[in-house]
Amino acid sequence: MIAILDYGSGNLRSAERAFAITGQEVVLTSDPAIALEADGLVVPGVGAFSSCMNGINAINGGSIVQERVAKERPVLGICIGMQILFTHGTEGTEGIEGTEGKLGSENSKAKPHVGIGLFEGVVDRLNAPILPHMGWNTVEADPKSLLLKGIENQSFYFVHSYAAKQPAGKVQSWSFHGERFLSVVEDEYVSATQFHPEKSGTAGLALIKNWVGSL
Repeated sequence: MIAILDYGSGNLRSAERAFAITGQEVVLTSDPAIALEADGLVVPGVGAFSSCMNGINAINGGSIVQERVAKERPVLGICIGMQILFTHGTEGTEGIEGTEGKLGSENSKAKPHVGIGLFEGVVDRLNAPILPHMGWNTVEADPKSLLLKGIENQSFYFVHSYAAKQPAGKVQSWSFHGERFLSVVEDEYVSATQFHPEKSGTAGLALIKNWVGSL
């Protein structure tokens, strides 16, 4: 069974339909017991880092994710659901954009938001002439990537203005919009994509099947 963590972040039906295509039972849930025991847990995310973390904290979702990883149970983060797996995010703060991941500065007016913390690093605003980064983009796939196996040269659908820019996890794949950013991270039982596989056509469905096949 695949559980999609429901913490009030956006429309989850497209993700539910996409994961159901794999033939797995899929449930939308905020029940900790179901989220902990599912074969795979999907952490979606739409909107801002801080609002998603508020929703996660309201259902104790951070502890659920951390406990799953401690028990070697797979987790997949999508879009902001990838970002909140990092230690911090600067979206919505002042005086910290452009610090390229350096926490705080003499002129910072606010501390970055705290994430779940599975990956070390700061999710910061992209240095790009046009934001948000919205639409199809390619991914520079790591040859060791399991998620991108067989779809290394495909494009995926992005909607975001912030991203992780430092390596994280054991396997990293990258994209470029104004600057290079982390678009896929894979680390033992934790995987994440900055793009939306459920909105990325046949390539996205292939990625979902690759993840489900690894459970």
